[in-house]
Amino acid sequence: MSETPNPVIPAAASAPYRVLARKYRPRRFDDLIGQDAVVRTLTNAFSTGRLAHAYMLTGVRGVGKTTTARLIARALNYTGPGSESGLTVDMPELGAHCEAILESRHPDVIEMDAASKTGIDDVREIIEQVRYRPTQARYKVYIIDEVHMLSKQAFNALLKTLEEPPEHVKFIFATTEIRKVPVTVLSRCQRFDLRRIEARLLIEHLVRVAEQEQVGAEAEALRMIARAAEGSVRDALSLLDQAVAYGDQGVLAGDVQTMLGLSDRARTIDLFEALMRGRIAEALEEYEAQRALGSDPYVILGDLAEFVHWVTRLKVLPESAAEAAHSQTERERGLSFAGELGMASLARAWQMLLKGLSEVGQAPNPAMAAEMVLVRIAYAAELPEPASLTADLAPRAGAGNGRDTAPAPASGKPAAASTAAPNEVVRMAPRQSAVPAVEPEGGGDEPPSALASFADIVALAGRKRDIKLKTDLERCVRLVRVAPGRLEIGLEPDASPGLPGELARKLEAWTGTRWLVLVSKEAGDKPIAASARERRESLFREARDHPAVRAVMERFPGAEIVDVRDEAAPDAALVATDDDETD
Repeated sequence: MSETPNPVIPAAASAPYRVLARKYRPRRFDDLIGQDAVVRTLTNAFSTGRLAHAYMLTGVRGVGKTTTARLIARALNYTGPGSESGLTVDMPELGAHCEAILESRHPDVIEMDAASKTGIDDVREIIEQVRYRPTQARYKVYIIDEVHMLSKQAFNALLKTLEEPPEHVKFIFATTEIRKVPVTVLSRCQRFDLRRIEARLLIEHLVRVAEQEQVGAEAEALRMIARAAEGSVRDALSLLDQAVAYGDQGVLAGDVQTMLGLSDRARTIDLFEALMRGRIAEALEEYEAQRALGSDPYVILGDLAEFVHWVTRLKVLPESAAEAAHSQTERERGLSFAGELGMASLARAWQMLLKGLSEVGQAPNPAMAAEMVLVRIAYAAELPEPASLTADLAPRAGAGNGRDTAPAPASGKPAAASTAAPNEVVRMAPRQSAVPAVEPEGGGDEPPSALASFADIVALAGRKRDIKLKTDLERCVRLVRVAPGRLEIGLEPDASPGLPGELARKLEAWTGTRWLVLVSKEAGDKPIAASARERRESLFREARDHPAVRAVMERFPGAEIVDVRDEAAPDAALVATDDDETD
């Protein structure tokens, strides 16, 4: 949408200067840019008379929340041409109340800053005032800015009035932190989410303002300002105001770059190219050159991260190259990099830059920290892609010790192929789980017939949240035989003498049936924890002997196997022990 500036009125030489953000503040709904959905909803509501008694405007800074609130208040009280048949949002001329409302000095349109008036006394004053009709206008309108700053007691005091206000009262709230507003308040309001302004619309707006101010402005300079404003009209106009004052020959890209402390975009791309091609000396020279021109190390890394994001976006969404916020150089070279670089390399550079930005922010010497980040990125750029690495290892996987396949497990099941396809994990033959996974806790008594095995008894202790008993059963008990209501066990030397009696009492309480727990002299099975530990050690040995794993270990000296997952058994089935050092 286009915006009409304030009427040019001859002013005295001593009249104070009005900043652009105030001078070009919208005075009609048609002047709002980038908020088509809000304007359309309000237009239809006013034309049909379906007016809410409370509005909630939310959005980031500088997108027009307070301005929109004043425009709604103006429309509610408009008395100019076109309002004879009722309410309207079409306000071509200033009505009787418009100027006072727009300048925030109308007695019936009360603006309140909740950041400075947060208490219940401030809200109680509003509650007392709403009973009285407006003195001049059609509606009494309360505009509360940064409403999320109100205290909990203030919100509670406002609820009843907000739900059933007098017919002559309207509430308009504005906030940047919509999540901090209680749901009870939100449910009583008609909510409008004001969007960030697109870079294209913001640049067009800056062009119009520069023309009306009779200031020459380079397209690249306005692009920098729009990008730095991050969708905020107020920020963009404030930066333009600063750029006009900074330059004596108009708004130039070089001046804006210096003013904002930005690095040259072309030089940022050159630095990115040197890093991704592994040319560390060239990258460090470019980095030092940018620092010599006054660029901050943190800003250099931030610009690099922004360009990595841009290239990644072009790789997955090539049509985004038409975005107005980026120059022709960025589009062409970005598309070129997107075609050359793999997603793994871009993701790795992104993660390293994110971590590097944190390091630079905390380092005692940010310049040195940034330099070390660049060194890491350059050296990491020479690493092969995971897919090509796996493909390279595959032919070598069966070469170790003259074997073509992994040895078959003792169970007699066929072994998996020794070579691993690209992007696949090394898979070994599945095994039966040593201990069933613990089931979720259930209600009611357990029938004795449901405890057909010792593993069922251990699982029952887990469901009953008796962790100590469950741990003792896993580590200190050897099963001899089990039947409904009867359990014969052997005990490890470090077992508590009272363990059998404790187990019998708890089984009786859990099942409603008396259990006989006997200590046998027979050896019985190994404790569950010991069996799980042996099983885990066996999995590690089998993994170390796998040809594909051996090939990886040879390719990367010093690499270690930190974990082995059995696809046939859930993680919960493997019992962890205190003396398990394989992790």
